Amino acid sequence: MGATFTHTAAPLPPDIRVMNGVAGLLLAGVALAALAAGALWLARQPALAIRAITVEGDVSRNSSASLRANALPRLSGSFVTMNLQKAKAAFEAVPWVRHATVRRVWPLQLVVTLEEHQPAAYWETKAENADADSDAVVDSRLVNTFGEVFEANLGDVEDEDLPTLAGPDKSSAAMLAMWRQLDPMTHRKLDEGVSRLDLSGRGSWKATLEKGAVVELGRGSEAEVVARYGQFIANITQITTRYQTSLVSADLRHENGYAVRLAGVTTVSNAPKGATKKN
Repeated sequence: MGATFTHTAAPLPPDIRVMNGVAGLLLAGVALAALAAGALWLARQPALAIRAITVEGDVSRNSSASLRANALPRLSGSFVTMNLQKAKAAFEAVPWVRHATVRRVWPLQLVVTLEEHQPAAYWETKAENADADSDAVVDSRLVNTFGEVFEANLGDVEDEDLPTLAGPDKSSAAMLAMWRQLDPMTHRKLDEGVSRLDLSGRGSWKATLEKGAVVELGRGSEAEVVARYGQFIANITQITTRYQTSLVSADLRHENGYAVRLAGVTTVSNAPKGATKKN
């Protein structure tokens, strides 16, 4: 009668199991690297190159030629590999472009939507320690309707009737908001606008009117300065009519009144009843 033998394989030593595991990982890594290299090679093929770029949105300030000259040299990659954030930055570096969005659209097309700056004023940056009368201008740029300072060719807006705002760095939004308060009031009462607004580093305001009169507004919150100016322009026409002449300058920084200088006449007018004057 034959005997039956059962053979059980001895377990592999730990070092061999580790080697087998490492070999498996290496093979998997090689396979993944090969797939990635293949995908990258495929993505770089001319067949996947960008075939068209469609520009939508605001394009009144930029022609196709200017977009090609300023943005296209900054673009790289195919339809698959192009970095959309870098493409967005390339279009936002074009003069007059405030914001850009870039998206892929099959087949092989980029669609770019642009938002351009809408100019609201000229901008002159003053040194922080400059007073309202200082001519220490650091640079000249433009302010958009959001109160943001931006770079552009000033010659592009030479035919537009824009005011000038001059103040310390990062004050453009507050200055545009102040101008938007003062200018309509001036038009309603004096039939002219505010052509220039200055803000000193110490917070003192000065307005230059379209006909050349200079008004020192003094310091205070926006509401305080606007109220002070409103009281002044509500009464100044009575003074100019009385003397049959035009306003040259006014100083509203006095505690209980304001000083005015008229063409050919110099006088001092008491503040209207209830007016509050602050330095």
